[in-house]
Amino acid sequence: MRVDAHQHFWRLADRHGAWPPPALAAIHRDFAPDDLAPLLVRHGIARTVLVQSMPDERDTRYILNLAQRHAFIGGVVGWVDLKARDAPTRIASLALCPMLKGLRPMLQDLDDERWIDDEALAPAIEAMRHFGLSLDGLVLPRHLPALLAFAERHPDLPLVIDHGAKPPIARGELEPWRGDIARLARLPQVHCKLSGLVTEAGGAWSVEGLRPYVDHILEVFGPRRVIWGSDWPVLDLAADYGQWVAASEALLAGLDGVALDDVFGLNALRFYRLD
Repeated sequence: MRVDAHQHFWRLADRHGAWPPPALAAIHRDFAPDDLAPLLVRHGIARTVLVQSMPDERDTRYILNLAQRHAFIGGVVGWVDLKARDAPTRIASLALCPMLKGLRPMLQDLDDERWIDDEALAPAIEAMRHFGLSLDGLVLPRHLPALLAFAERHPDLPLVIDHGAKPPIARGELEPWRGDIARLARLPQVHCKLSGLVTEAGGAWSVEGLRPYVDHILEVFGPRRVIWGSDWPVLDLAADYGQWVAASEALLAGLDGVALDDVFGLNALRFYRLD
C-alpha cells in the first residue's frame, strides 16, 4: 500500500489573504479532494495524510471534517497554539475526532529560532502523549539545533521532520544541514519526510541534484524512518504529481522491495497509526 503522507487542501475564501499569495499563480486557487483523487488513482496511492496549512484551529476542524467524508484520507495533522494556557484543553477537544493523528507548529514562519526549545510547551506535549499524537516539525535548517534540544527533552513523543528540513538545494549547499540532520537522526523517535524537495530545488530541479540530499536522509535515518509524501499542491510550483512519483522511484531505486514498501507506505501507516 502506497501512502502520500503529506498533502493539503484549502479554500482561499477561508484564508483572508494568508499564504499562498496571488504571485504563486499555480497554487492560488481552491484545492479539494476531487482535485487530488484522480492523481491518487493514477499513481496507485491508497491513502493520504492531510496536513494543516494555516496556524488556525478553524482550518484544522475544516480538514478533520473532510477526512471524515473522504475514505482515502487516513489521518490529519492539525494545529494548536502549543504555548497557549489552555492548549491541553484545545488538544483534548480536537482529539475527540479519531482522524487527528498529530499536530504541527509552523516553526518556519516564526522569527524565534528557539521557539520549540521551551519548557512552556510541556503541558501541551503531555496532552499530545496522552492522546497518542505525534508532532510534525515544519522547520528550516536554522531551526534544527532547537528541534534537537526539544526532541532530547521529549524522547517519548514521535516526531517527523517535514520536507527534510528544507535544505538549500537550489544553492547546492549541504552544511550545516547535513550535520544537524544527522544529529537528530540519532534519536530513535525522530523520522524524516521525503517530501517538498523539488520545491526547494526550484524550477531547474533534477534527480541528480536531489540525490545527495535524499541519499543522506536515507543513510542517517535508514529506510524504516523515512516517510514519502508529495506536499501537493505546493508541489505544483516546481513539478507535477507524476514527475515527483517518478523522481522518487529513481532516487529510491537502490532499495530492496521491503525497504521500498516501508518508505512508500508502511512507515506512514506505523508512524501515524493509520487504520
